[in-house]
Amino acid sequence: MTVDTSGEKLFLTCVQANPINRQILQLAPQLGLSDWWLTAGALFQTVWNVLEGKDPQNGIRDYDFFYFDEDTSYEAEDAVIRRAKELFKDIDAEIEVRNEARVHIWYEEHFGVPAIPFASVTDAIDHFAAKTCCFAVTSDANGQISTYAPYGFADLFARRIIPNPVLAPRNVYEAKTKRWLSQWPSLTAEPWPERKPSTDTAED
Repeated sequence: MTVDTSGEKLFLTCVQANPINRQILQLAPQLGLSDWWLTAGALFQTVWNVLEGKDPQNGIRDYDFFYFDEDTSYEAEDAVIRRAKELFKDIDAEIEVRNEARVHIWYEEHFGVPAIPFASVTDAIDHFAAKTCCFAVTSDANGQISTYAPYGFADLFARRIIPNPVLAPRNVYEAKTKRWLSQWPSLTAEPWPERKPSTDTAED
């Protein structure tokens, strides 16, 4: 297919080639959440599938549905998860619902490095392990879709994976890229940057 790296229109065409994405975007406004986004592999992996001529759902393990609520209690998040499970019950996919305001509570235990609290869902997306993963879409009750793409679309359409060393550790990036490269052989991945020695010892 011809790739227009200017992008958003092609991006949304690819994303909506996946019927799971279309269903989530259609139903999600009913949850009444003020800041929610469908993000991560649901989007960039769908695009890779379309570019490689595969089933749009190929290799997508789950669909990340992020929202932001300053109530960081487990109970509040669990209530949203239960509502979403009921709303999405007829969708044949694993939809992972997370309140990004809570991520700092469990991140270090899960990934081995601490995380500061995120200020929004898009702030959380900015901290993904690879820049090529930093995409999100949301929709309103009228079906109007909005896109978040802080690093643009060129690398996505060129099938280049670019590291984003702002939070996730190197091993997380390398584990993800290993799986992606085996699943989508047309991809290339840039190596994790070597850390330059710091001359500032104030925090040593």
